[in-house]
Amino acid sequence: MKMITRRDFLKASAVVGATAALTACGGGDSSSTAASSTASSAPASSAAEEPAEEAAGGATIGICIYQFADNFMTLYRADLEEYLGELGYAVTIMDGKNDQSTQTEQINTFLQQGVDVLIINPVQTTSAQTIVDTISPSGIPIVFINREPDKAVLDSYPDKCCYVGADARQSGTYQGELILETETQGDINGDGVITYIMCKGDPENIDAQYRTEYSIKALTDAGKQVECLYEYLDNWDQTLAQQDVANALAQYGEQIEVVFCNNDAMALGALQSIQQVGRTVGTDIYLVGVDALADAVQAVMDGNMTGTVLNDDVGQATAATEATRLYVEGEPVEQYYWVDYVKVTPENAAEYL
Repeated sequence: MKMITRRDFLKASAVVGATAALTACGGGDSSSTAASSTASSAPASSAAEEPAEEAAGGATIGICIYQFADNFMTLYRADLEEYLGELGYAVTIMDGKNDQSTQTEQINTFLQQGVDVLIINPVQTTSAQTIVDTISPSGIPIVFINREPDKAVLDSYPDKCCYVGADARQSGTYQGELILETETQGDINGDGVITYIMCKGDPENIDAQYRTEYSIKALTDAGKQVECLYEYLDNWDQTLAQQDVANALAQYGEQIEVVFCNNDAMALGALQSIQQVGRTVGTDIYLVGVDALADAVQAVMDGNMTGTVLNDDVGQATAATEATRLYVEGEPVEQYYWVDYVKVTPENAAEYL
């Protein structure tokens, strides 16, 4: 019997509900940068029963990812390539290398090629309006993903621009709730104050801002007193987080009761430093992340992380694919498509491996 993996399960669930969910949830150098291409003449096997020409109408999709080195976006772009390929679309994916000027050049290349839809994970959300102003004269629709632009940006390109993502306020809230659900509710030494450090992602990324704010808001809304010992700017990077948490542990020692990380890569780096000094997660320190990367989920199962929050790459890629299809086929597209986060704890972690 074939074992059903988390990604198989999530994909099947997402595909079954994609159309209904999307209808209802509207609310608010080429050789080195081209990561992959799925040609419409060679669609994925699941789309093989219907010719690509009928399924896709020869549609070509350009995808701009802010940085291939990001663990979560690696999963996300693989999902996009697969799902769009199953529709028979020709797909080219570019690595922005975390440089906005590089990504802008890639967008201009796609415009020159005349792609049918652009899926953009912006390097800088502050550049989203410039991106729209660059693309809008062409009339090519835009699906922004993962990094949310201001609503005014979407409004400036009506019926041709949407955002697919998850509300980062929810992920931050869930991190705080994971701490409140522990035996000591985060106050390990019982002095009435939860002392913590925060490992933050890109300061321009709204997800980093909201996760930082709302993780602590969940604690204060529950009537807890908190004290921030230090916030570290680790830009989603595991190695930076490992170094900063090592420094924090050397400086603050047992004062640190909770380590909040805006993503799992940083949490895994923090875990290395926590273990190196002989601290034990769940006993004398708590540690939470976001994304539900496989290594982090395993750490939760093993008791080495307090919890993480599933950032559903499958659900978001499914929604982005469906929005792209609607644009290709000239059907109405909502301005926002939201995908829920999920708390991952030792009790349910096995479901997400």
